[in-house]
Amino acid sequence: METVQPQKFVGPVLRGMDQDIIEAMRIAIEDDNPDAELLYEDRGGYVRIHTRRLCRVTRKSLEAVLGRSFRLADLEPSLSGFAGRMRYVGDEALEWYLERED
Repeated sequence: METVQPQKFVGPVLRGMDQDIIEAMRIAIEDDNPDAELLYEDRGGYVRIHTRRLCRVTRKSLEAVLGRSFRLADLEPSLSGFAGRMRYVGDEALEWYLERED
């Protein structure tokens, strides 16, 4: 009997209040994860933007979409949760990943 592994998606869950941030995150995550399948779920009050095993967003991509400077720490008020583990990669990137690497 073959066992099917469930798909392991990781990434942010954003409050649905700031549509500019949500749309910028969707586009930036698509740009920063070009080979990944993107799962986008709009539940009205919140939006999930996930990819399998590793989801990365860079400050550079967000700034390009928004057309202005943006600190990754400024995402925190919009971030209502996430799937997986989360880490900052300096001030340049934010990653959600499945397994600990240490």
